[in-house]
Amino acid sequence: MPAMFITLAKNLRSTPLPVADDPRWARIVSRDKSADGEFWYSVATTGVYCRPSCPSRRANPKNVQLYDTLDQAKATGFRPCRRCNPDGPSLEAGNAAMVADACRRIERSEEEPSLAELAATAGRSAGYFHRVFKAVTGLTPKDYAAAQRAARVRQGLEDGASVTAAIYDAGFNSSGRFYEKSTGMLGMTPTRYRAGGTHEEIHFAVGESSLGAILVASSKKGVASILLGDDPDTLVRDLQDRFPKARLIGGDRGYEALVARVVGFVEAPALGLDLPLDVRGTAFQQRVWRALQDIPVGHTVSYAEIAERIAAPRAARAIAAACAANSLAVAIPCHRVIRKDGALSDYAWGAERKRALLDREAASGASGGARPADHRSSRA
Repeated sequence: MPAMFITLAKNLRSTPLPVADDPRWARIVSRDKSADGEFWYSVATTGVYCRPSCPSRRANPKNVQLYDTLDQAKATGFRPCRRCNPDGPSLEAGNAAMVADACRRIERSEEEPSLAELAATAGRSAGYFHRVFKAVTGLTPKDYAAAQRAARVRQGLEDGASVTAAIYDAGFNSSGRFYEKSTGMLGMTPTRYRAGGTHEEIHFAVGESSLGAILVASSKKGVASILLGDDPDTLVRDLQDRFPKARLIGGDRGYEALVARVVGFVEAPALGLDLPLDVRGTAFQQRVWRALQDIPVGHTVSYAEIAERIAAPRAARAIAAACAANSLAVAIPCHRVIRKDGALSDYAWGAERKRALLDREAASGASGGARPADHRSSRA
């Protein structure tokens, strides 16, 4: 090949693509967070360099230069963008670290820090801090602090502390403030909780549905368990395991009417369940269960989608565990959560029942009768 053509070929290979034609430009346009750390870019008209996910107004690609390393971007003499902080952690990582610090502060504090105090420590406005905290944890700072205090009270009572000691150790500066919320926190009085729930009354009955035996149990707060299975005796033993120190009251004819309503709901979930629920679980479990209750009848989501909805993208396994711990079949519709590849995944009451429920709901949706189940927990 003549030398002239060899030189021309080399020049063509070394000539960079126009920025608008470079695949990296599309990632800048979409503010792709996964591209952060892979390359950087500068904007001649503003004299700054940025990370790909920068939220600033989109630049004209004619004024943009791309760089493979941060050092190359710095060598331009331009200043780092204040919005995306290309020299340090991303905004998302910075917010996650800020919220983690705030959570540790709440957990260590004897009394609940105010929103203003938490925001000032983080160096942010109260409104911004509140929005970011809720986006990251799924809870407001106040709700997070309440969950921490409730956990401290439960732990203190379980460790044998007196009710008064448990109250003050959890950060309540008066017993009056605690007792206003104690039943909501513990599901019963503190003294009864300390005794392991002894003498709490749980009414229950077993009925039949197209999915097999169904056990419904209620506390004074509302429906506490809906269990499905093949053997009624097994369901009763399961209930005993869930409430080991409660007084179980069965065979009440008046209660059978409530069971019939629950059976009707299981047969036709699109109708909704107009009954209060007594949902018992950790703060994280309740976040997951609230997200499940927002899945419309006839729809399914993946564990990863639920993780995104509760702002915990790496918690797919913990979400699966929360689904497995659910004791309110259909009312908290964990059967609507499937694997990312469309597989059914596990179901506490059997894969066949899960398939039957999904098929039933899909048919209901096709006929135009599906709507989100209208029920919420009385203690979320």
